[in-house]
Amino acid sequence: MQHLVFSLFLQESLRKITHTLALKNEEISNFVCTLKQSLDNLEANSNRVQGDLESEFTSLHSVLDGMKESMLTRIKQERASRTYELQSQLSACSKALESSEELLELANQTMCSSETDGFNQVTDPTPLVTMAPAFRLSLKAKASDNMSHLMVDFSQERGMLQSLKFLPVPATPEIQVSECQVCDNTVTIAWTLPEPDSKIDHYILEHRRTNHEGPPRIREDYPWMVLEGIKEMEHTLTGLRFDTRYMTFRVRACNKAVAGEFSEPVTLETHAFTFKLDAASSHQNLKVEDLSVEWDSSGGKIQEMRKEKNRTNSPMHSPARSALMSPKRAPTARPGRDRFTAESYTVLADTMIDAGQQYWEVKFDKESKAFAVGVALRSLGRFDQLGKSSASWCIHLNNWLQQSLTAKHNNKARTLDCPIPNSIGVYVNYDEGVLSFYNSKTKQLMHTFKTKFQQPVIPAFMVWNGSFSVVTGLQVPSIVQSGQRKNMFTTFHSLLSGPTICLQETGSRLCVSFKSESASALTARLHR
Repeated sequence: MQHLVFSLFLQESLRKITHTLALKNEEISNFVCTLKQSLDNLEANSNRVQGDLESEFTSLHSVLDGMKESMLTRIKQERASRTYELQSQLSACSKALESSEELLELANQTMCSSETDGFNQVTDPTPLVTMAPAFRLSLKAKASDNMSHLMVDFSQERGMLQSLKFLPVPATPEIQVSECQVCDNTVTIAWTLPEPDSKIDHYILEHRRTNHEGPPRIREDYPWMVLEGIKEMEHTLTGLRFDTRYMTFRVRACNKAVAGEFSEPVTLETHAFTFKLDAASSHQNLKVEDLSVEWDSSGGKIQEMRKEKNRTNSPMHSPARSALMSPKRAPTARPGRDRFTAESYTVLADTMIDAGQQYWEVKFDKESKAFAVGVALRSLGRFDQLGKSSASWCIHLNNWLQQSLTAKHNNKARTLDCPIPNSIGVYVNYDEGVLSFYNSKTKQLMHTFKTKFQQPVIPAFMVWNGSFSVVTGLQVPSIVQSGQRKNMFTTFHSLLSGPTICLQETGSRLCVSFKSESASALTARLHR
């Protein structure tokens, strides 16, 4: 006996060690894949940065060459302009000098005349000498020969170029889990940097859906979704649909030239109710595609045609016998039950609700002859119509004679005095026994059933001569949750303000009694 126990102990120990070793091997294999991918990325990234560096220097050379040509052109233009000014002034001086020499020669000839009487008879040259061009010339150069104002000094720039280094990689951000929020199908992600960095231009945020808690795996079912150009250290994603249990986020900082490393991934839980429609449970006149349903009047006829085609002359397939046989069973989430038939144009979801709070929405054709949405027990009969038995609760739209909206349960109907919306939000609090219907756009409460669910319930839908589509992956809206809490507070307040409560201490017991006609009902409600 001891030998058998020892053998079993060794087998169990070996099984645990083998399992641990297998897990370790899987981790090592994943790490090997990571290293190989890193080597490939290193080769590609080094080639990329080398090309970028050469491109930057080529661009710098182009800028310097362009500046050189521009400055040389400026020098040439300045030299040409000053040369023109000086040459013009030189030409004017030469002409004035030549004219002055002619006038001086004429004046000397006049003054040297030996005949005084003759001098008085000669034309007086004084006006000509007085108007000589030499008297009107400015003897100051119009242009300077100094070109030092066009000199350049690259000592500072040379020092900057000599001190040129690689642009520092931005620090790795850190996602602040305590600041992140998941609410109303939106996710807000906030992060910080180890120290301020004025060179950061923007951030890149990546996220992906996952059903695994913890660090990302090598092979994930969903790809990373990239959001670029984020300027602040916070970002909110809106309009999401949560069809997985979690979402993983990572972020990195970027300057004008380079991006830093990604932050450590953070996985946030995104609880929401998701399901699909169970086509195997639907009435044969309903055409079910994923989360959409359309009435198809020919559905039953096609089934009958198929049956007719398979019939033979055997007495086993006589019309009388066939009329008594049940429809052909199809694989269904309702074990042992047939699909809905007769006038129960119903289809169920493939997921049960047995705890917590859930919410979904349904958009329907308001021109449908009839439409209903609600929940049902698995015991709902295949001939049962929603709301006409104790196994289902619903809101029903009737468009047959006149349009009306009613709340139905156990074959009892209550007309609702509210506008007919385009879509309805359904809220289930299984633990509290609450089923509420809302205008999904305004979140206005339309009706609430209060009961005590004894069994799991399933989302249920009915349509006749119309269509509808379901939106899942939705969280319970905050306004719905706050409205439910407000209703609970109002109910409790009405209980306290109703009948008179009398307390009487008897020994070690405290007795409660009510002085009102509804004492028993109130006692039951408080007990519940």
